[in-house]
Amino acid sequence: MPQVPSFATVDPFDGMTANNPGVVQNLLAGEWRDASNHRDDIVDPMNGELFLQVPDTDKHESFIAGLARCPKSGLHNPHKHPDRYVMLGQVCARAAALMATPEIADYFSKLLQRVMPKSWAQCAGEYHVTRVFIENFAGDGVRFLGRGFSNPGDHPGQESRGYRWPFGPVVVIAPFNFPLEIPTLQVMGALFMGNRPLVKIDSKVSVVFEQFVRLLIYAGLPAEDIDLIHCRGSEMGKLLEAGRDKVRLVQFTGSSGVAERISSLMNGAVRLEDAGFDWKVIGPDYDAKWLDYVAWQCEQDAYNATGQKCSAQSIMFVHKNWTSDLLPKIESLASRRKLDDLTLGPILSWTDAQIDSHIAAVTAIDGAQLLFGGNHLSGHSVPDCYGTLDATAVRVPLSAVAGEHFELVTTELFGPFQIVVEYGDDDLNAVLAILERISHHLTAAVVSADVGFQQAVLAATVNGTTYCGMRARTTGAPQNHWFGPAGDPRGAGIGTPEAITVTWSCHREIIMDQGPLPENWTIPRSS
Repeated sequence: MPQVPSFATVDPFDGMTANNPGVVQNLLAGEWRDASNHRDDIVDPMNGELFLQVPDTDKHESFIAGLARCPKSGLHNPHKHPDRYVMLGQVCARAAALMATPEIADYFSKLLQRVMPKSWAQCAGEYHVTRVFIENFAGDGVRFLGRGFSNPGDHPGQESRGYRWPFGPVVVIAPFNFPLEIPTLQVMGALFMGNRPLVKIDSKVSVVFEQFVRLLIYAGLPAEDIDLIHCRGSEMGKLLEAGRDKVRLVQFTGSSGVAERISSLMNGAVRLEDAGFDWKVIGPDYDAKWLDYVAWQCEQDAYNATGQKCSAQSIMFVHKNWTSDLLPKIESLASRRKLDDLTLGPILSWTDAQIDSHIAAVTAIDGAQLLFGGNHLSGHSVPDCYGTLDATAVRVPLSAVAGEHFELVTTELFGPFQIVVEYGDDDLNAVLAILERISHHLTAAVVSADVGFQQAVLAATVNGTTYCGMRARTTGAPQNHWFGPAGDPRGAGIGTPEAITVTWSCHREIIMDQGPLPENWTIPRSS
């Protein structure tokens, strides 16, 4: 069994308290560095106590210099240091073996739950997805990402060769909701293709990836291959503005507003996985034997991780054939969620006041109805900077969504909240028109066994990760399929070889022309 790194023998529940806060460090030029200033607002989401010393970095010059040290041709490419493809495959093999040890699995699952409270199943699931991803690229897995192609030329000795080429110095900015999975999959993809990333994670949860980088270095990743900065979002914006001539690509996962600002700042040199107001359509083919399963999956999609998944079910269009049986079952399942087992927990990006305002506005729509929920959790010590809400659903008439209330209804409340819309046999075109208007196209689900219905919805929509069939969901593990938006040329993929090559490399064509001197060749006469 691989030796367990010493940091993973500490229980994060015991190791981070107000009297003994966990110390988080920046990684710069291969060295872990303490900060002169630390944030005083990174508090325990369950009780509001200060429990982490997270750097409040406001000096950017050294990190910009780190970007400048990486050439446009990257740390490696098919013609430069190809041994690094093999080395990174070996790092993955060793890291995957370490991650399979129960001590490390428990350490990271507890750490995830400590900073982004969600049920143990959700934390362990995030860790599992990350481990399987690392396993997938062990051995020759990284090398095969660099596969190109060749085409015959016009004469002997001429051949065109297509290569996957790195961008060089890149930036990864990741959100709070998947503190391990999202940054690991994107950062490793960047490294695999030869890039050198500067990484910034939401400071509320950045300790998780900091600890994982330590594991990767322990597994053989050169510490100089990556810089890790802990700072406020505003400071990261200043860094990008000051160093944008050094940054070849920014991969951003998070809110659509920030994504657009970064895209403008970087003149479009971005790959984005931004907000997902994700939809599910329940088809007309009601089947009683599927009722319990469909209800369970709908409830899971809407409320797991307290609804704080970029793939969470935001709006559900339910055919009237299902409504009377399906909605009560979803409500019954949702009523089992509670703070004690973290099937509901703190909402890290909305306050109670913001939540109340949004729910009040939606329920004020003519014909709208609060189906269940709408109350804040009680008997807790969640700090005021975070919100709480029990599992909530609001029914809104189809006509209101299709009409003047579209913008309000399709505003994403990033918590355990969903919109329910009933439709009938003659309303499919109206539903499709609403789906056409939704601006972000991350995940979706078509719950139906009717092939004609499936094709009608799939043909008219563009969501990048779309599940189809009676088992269709909106939330899923990306280690076995592409995950990312569609319909936007800036869209970032995650999880698969195709996602990595599309996001983290570009096409380069090299035409080899080494043939013999053409017979009877002379300098052409000028006209």
